[in-house]
Amino acid sequence: MRVSPFFRAFIATVCAVMGFSMQSSNAEEPLVFISAFADGDAAAIHAFQLDRKAGALKPVHRTTGVEHPFFLALSRNGKFLYSIHARQFGGTESEQVAAYELVGRTGELKLLNRQSARGTAACYLDVDSKGGTVLVANYSSGNIAALPVKADGSLGEAATFIQHTGSSVNPARQKEPHAHCIVVSPDGRFAYVADLGLDQVLSYRLDAPSAKLTPNRQPYARTPPGAGPRHLTFHPNGKHVYVINELSNSVTLFDYEPDAGILQEKQTISTLPKDFDGTSHCADLKITPNGRFLYGTNRGHDSIAAYRIADDGRLMLIAIEPSLGKGPQNLGIAPGGELLLCANMPGNNVAVFRIDERSGKLTAVGSPVEIPGPSCIMILP
Repeated sequence: MRVSPFFRAFIATVCAVMGFSMQSSNAEEPLVFISAFADGDAAAIHAFQLDRKAGALKPVHRTTGVEHPFFLALSRNGKFLYSIHARQFGGTESEQVAAYELVGRTGELKLLNRQSARGTAACYLDVDSKGGTVLVANYSSGNIAALPVKADGSLGEAATFIQHTGSSVNPARQKEPHAHCIVVSPDGRFAYVADLGLDQVLSYRLDAPSAKLTPNRQPYARTPPGAGPRHLTFHPNGKHVYVINELSNSVTLFDYEPDAGILQEKQTISTLPKDFDGTSHCADLKITPNGRFLYGTNRGHDSIAAYRIADDGRLMLIAIEPSLGKGPQNLGIAPGGELLLCANMPGNNVAVFRIDERSGKLTAVGSPVEIPGPSCIMILP
């Protein structure tokens, strides 16, 4: 029977509303880019095809010529990838941000250009939703920069540079600012910086077309003293922000008011078992696309803490599972929310876990994939 285009469109709309898909079983699988934070020939950006049904990573390409690619960011349109490029990570010389064009769905990357990150130990990148600005956080030098994106995806020189100042209560780690991540709000109007050295989440207004940042009316929100905020992420509903605290091994929930970009602290919860008395430091956190579950990493305890997210945004611990490698550094969640990938950087592997859609519990899938120093995971749907 021949189905008219109108009727097919009608069915597709109904399926979308009901949460179903009309994609064929051989639809393109996600591309996964994983950076190898290593020296010499081992340094690379690995591309894999993710078999969501089997939970398997199939290598498809390896991009070399990149040095110490600690962190990656993908443009929302899937055409460009940006990477840290550092001849000497955290040295006296400013690192660079490299711009790449994706060559189809092959995993191949074409280098466009590089620009200065305007700081040292460049550790985080983000791109605004329209792809007009790339933002970088520099840990050692404690500053941030915003670089304009040209029409071809290449980068211009930094249009904004902001140096943080101050300190906090931990004399070993917080004598000076340490900008550890910079994340653009879902509507693209604000950028938020977790500064480990200040115990603050700083807020900036972002004008993406000009790559300009200016302090927001609420210039910062505080985390608990000595927490050491590292990474942050927005809930899919746009009402909450979660911050993982490296030094206190905890996650802090902020309610988010999008009109003014204001954060209000609501909860801080531990990522570790109550009986753990060793040394551990948090690294990354991710939320499933449906907004039901949050996962955070513990380096030292070498585990992943899983939480259920209540309707008001508060977290309830589900379980703390082994990360299957040393030093879980970064996480990635498949577009459908069924798989979680964990980069165990000093453990030199990436582990894949299946997420139970009802309970949020993790179950390991197969054996971890060996990669030298995996530091960042970016998934292209």
